[in-house]
Amino acid sequence: MNKVMNKAQHRPGARPPGRRDSRRPTGAPSRVPGGRPARTAPPGDRPPGSRAVPQPRPTDRFAELLLAVLSGRRPVHSMLRHTKGRAYDELARLAERGPLRTHGALPVVRDIGYYVVRPGAVEAFARIGAGDQLRAMAFRLEQGQDLRWRCTAVELGGHRPPHPDDA
Repeated sequence: MNKVMNKAQHRPGARPPGRRDSRRPTGAPSRVPGGRPARTAPPGDRPPGSRAVPQPRPTDRFAELLLAVLSGRRPVHSMLRHTKGRAYDELARLAERGPLRTHGALPVVRDIGYYVVRPGAVEAFARIGAGDQLRAMAFRLEQGQDLRWRCTAVELGGHRPPHPDDA
């Protein structure tokens, strides 16, 4: 059986496919979903009463990333650029056991606390809940010279097994 591919017919003077409004200039500001024009005013010119969208803290972001790895939703190697030193090895060792994998409710971060050890170093904990189970996760973040935060240690609940390099 021979398949015949029909070539789209293009009529002269018709709009090219994918272009909705031929009258709109190419340099016009883009539009956001909902048909409103995109905001071009600087943040200081906000109307009274409006609030800026808060950016997540590094502790919040890392808690979610670590939870995704330890629950099996993300591969361990996705944390390579976000870890430093032995933290990646600790995370790989923890992820092998799949400590936060559940058959019922997905684990979620319920609470996060942190302590600023010194400028550029934060020790944090997160309470992880899955159904009626509650686990604890602790991690340390350090800010590099490039101003990016990286995880330098991670622990999950209970007793920490000795590391071979600690001997």
